[in-house]
Order: sequence, then structure tokens, then C-alpha cells
Amino acid sequence: MATFSDLGLSEFVIRSIINMGFEETTPIQELTIPIALQGRDLIGQAQTGTGKTAAYGIPLVEKLMTQFEQIQGIVLAPTRELAVQVAEELNKIGQFKRIHALPIYGGQGIDWQIRALKKKPHIIVATPGRLMDHMRRRTIRLNDIKIVVLDEADEMLNMGFLEDIETILKEISEERQTLLFSATMPKQIEAIAQRFMKEPEMVRIKATGVTVSDIEQHYIEVAEKLKFDVLTRILDIQSPDLSIVFARTKRRVDELAEGLGKRGYSAEGIHGDLTQSKRDSVLRQFKDGTIDVLVATDVAARGLDISGVTHVFNFDIPQDTESYVHRVGRTGRAGKTGLAITLVTPREMGMLRLIESVIKRKIIRKPIPTIVEAVQGQQRLTMNEILRVIAEEDIEKYKAIAEELLAENDSVTLLSAALKIITKEPETVEVHLTETAPIRVRGLGNPGPRSPKGGYNRNNYGQKDTWPRRRNHDVRGGAPRSRDNRRNGSKNDQ
Repeated sequence: MATFSDLGLSEFVIRSIINMGFEETTPIQELTIPIALQGRDLIGQAQTGTGKTAAYGIPLVEKLMTQFEQIQGIVLAPTRELAVQVAEELNKIGQFKRIHALPIYGGQGIDWQIRALKKKPHIIVATPGRLMDHMRRRTIRLNDIKIVVLDEADEMLNMGFLEDIETILKEISEERQTLLFSATMPKQIEAIAQRFMKEPEMVRIKATGVTVSDIEQHYIEVAEKLKFDVLTRILDIQSPDLSIVFARTKRRVDELAEGLGKRGYSAEGIHGDLTQSKRDSVLRQFKDGTIDVLVATDVAARGLDISGVTHVFNFDIPQDTESYVHRVGRTGRAGKTGLAITLVTPREMGMLRLIESVIKRKIIRKPIPTIVEAVQGQQRLTMNEILRVIAEEDIEKYKAIAEELLAENDSVTLLSAALKIITKEPETVEVHLTETAPIRVRGLGNPGPRSPKGGYNRNNYGQKDTWPRRRNHDVRGGAPRSRDNRRNGSKNDQ
């Protein structure tokens, strides 16, 4: 597999890619980026989860000119969710080159969009219907478009956007470059290619299993306000050596990492607002085992080569199936087994079913673990550690103290007291997390009630929580771990 530095990209784009956590190209990226950089038209046939957004996003950002303050690139997407996601990724790729992408979609106030367009974005990521609306209003002009991308073309076809796509393409100069990506190639898509593309290069990526077979995948259906308690119970039962907890936003990562720290877990957060030095420091600590829980946004899900991750926890279900594949792929590497557990609220079950349909695999439902199971898990871990110390470590200097204690107490009482000290005990710890808006899946149910102001209801949970607080002690031996709970990340959501 090639690295991005092999592709002749500019320093600005390479810096962005490194900052996003990409290291090696995916097959679709390796094949399509060089073709697109040459200015040739291209058809990419690839399934979800193959990294196609970066496959067209990197050459798109690379080829645009920052000094030319006009819309130079357009990406057409079938849904507003995909439009937002693509715009976010393009802004990450273009962050150091100062390329700005703006999502344009129905359901958002058009007056707001008109004001945003006056700031001269370089790229528009739009649903066809809303783009047509702006074209009629003359608030978006297509005179200076250099590159057009049709993302998930077959899905746009299924949604009845064929005529809109043809109208849009007719309005753009024939000198443009056109990149088309589709999971399937129905005849209508082939007709669009023949009519509107110039000798396109075809790149096909075989549809293979998009998840590693050695990864066991579970989900737990749980109310939003109980998710944090359920996560800590699972951590206590499973006692993973190294685990990654994925959250939807930067703010959520900061809150989760801080909350886990309050409960005594050795956890740190990582997301796009961290400085490179802080990011490197956290990853180094995680790799050498100084911290054993990494809380991350999807910025850490792509390209990072971290061996030894035994568990992945999706605290928030990802917004797209591609992100799920990348998240889960952080474990079960190098032929080893891994476990991925996703916490799903009842309103998000539609998204889970969509993920199952894409990965062609049933995700196993598991019950909410009980407090008793969690405490038993900690007790098992403690007993195993005691037996390991007996077998592997020098305990001679402790025998005199033990004999002195045994002279006045029976052995069962002494061992019970030692187990009580090492095993965590119930303690009231307040943990407040901001509830995120539920995932909306087209045609798969209502996401739930909205507040009077139009946003999703937000409330804190974990208030006056009585779930046991883990003592800040490494039961695998050694002194208690110190940690710095201060965060330097942004409060802005990713």
C-alpha cells in the first residue's frame, strides 16, 4: 500500500493528511488520486467504507487555487447528512491550504446559505435540489467551476435526481474535470458518463468483506442517560488492555475523558483541536500503556497504526457506515481477535440496521450488564493479579509483615481485606455529559422530539451517579498512576 507522500502532493495537503491521522492510502485512493491529479475524468466504483471521500477530496483540494475567490469545485451528494460529512472532511483536507467547503442542502435556511455564500467558499457540497434552487435565484453561479464530483451517483439516481444532475452538468463549462463515484453501475449512470464525461478512466475496487473476520461485534440498546454507566460497567467486566472509545464530537470526547478520569480510569482524549505535540504525546502514552483508554473522534479512526487494541467501544453510533468500518478496524489486527461494542439508543436502531446491511453481518445484541457483573469482573481481575504476583514477582520482603498480621488475624479475613482494598468500591461521583442529537437515517424513523427553539433536546445525565469509582491504582502492579485531567481541546463540536 502506498503512502500519501508517494503521490506528489503539496506540503499543505500532506500536513492536513497527517493531522487527520491518515498514514497509508486505501486501494481506491491509491488508484484514483494520481489519475485525478492529472486532470482526467474518472469513474470510481467502490463500496461504502473504502475511503472514497478522500479519494476525490485530496485531488480536489490540491488542484484548486486559493487566490481565486470563486466557487471552483462542486460535489453533488444524495443526502444532507452526506453533504455535511463530505464538507467537513474537505475542510480538514484543505485546512492548511485554506480551502473552504460549504454544505448546501434542503431543510437549512436559504437566507443563511446566501450569507455564507458571500464569504466566497472554494467548494460547494450540495444536494441537487437545493443547488438547483440557488441556480434559479442566481445566488450560485457555475461559470468558474473546474471540477465536478458526483458522489454516490447510484443513490442520487434512486432518489430521482437524474434530471437535476443533467441540468446542473449542462450549466457547467465542458472544460471541467468530472469525477463520478458509485457503488453500482446501472445503465443510467453509464449514460451520464457517456454524455457528460471525456474518455473517463474506470477504477473498480472489488467488493470484499469490509470488516475483519476476527472482530466480534456486539451492540447494547440503552437509553442515552445510562450510556456512561453502561460503558464503565463494560470496562470493569472486560478489563481491556488497550481500548478506544469513539464519541461523535470534540466536546463529547473531552467530557468522556474527564468523566472516566473521575471514575479512576486511565483515560485521555484525542480530537482535531489538539495541538500536534499534545496529540503525539497522548498517542505515545497509549502505545506504551501509560494510559489504557483512548477517547477519540473519528480523526483517530483512520490510518493510525496502533497495535494491541483489544476493544473498541462506540459510545456514540457513527453517522455513516464508512466510519463504523474504520472504527471497528482499530482492533483485531495482525491476526488477533478483537471485540467491538456499540451503544445504541432506541431512536438509533435504524442506523444500526443500515450498518448491518452494508457489512453484511449481524451484530449480536447483548443485555445491559449489571453492577454485580461489573464488581465480579473487578474481583476476578484482582484475584488473577494476586496469582500472577505470586508466580512471577519477588515478595520475600513482604512475608515478615504477612506473618505478623497472621499472628493476630486469620488468613481469610486478611485476604478479604486485601481484596477489598484493591477492588474498587461504590463512591458517589458526579459526571455530566452533554447529550448529542440522535442520528437521522433517511426513511428509517423519527429521530425524536425537538426543543421549542428547533434544536434537539439536550440534557445532562449521570447526575448524582452512585456507580463505583475505580481507585487510581494499577492492579497490574506498581504505584498508582498520576494523570493530568486538564484538557486543552476546543468546546466546539466536531
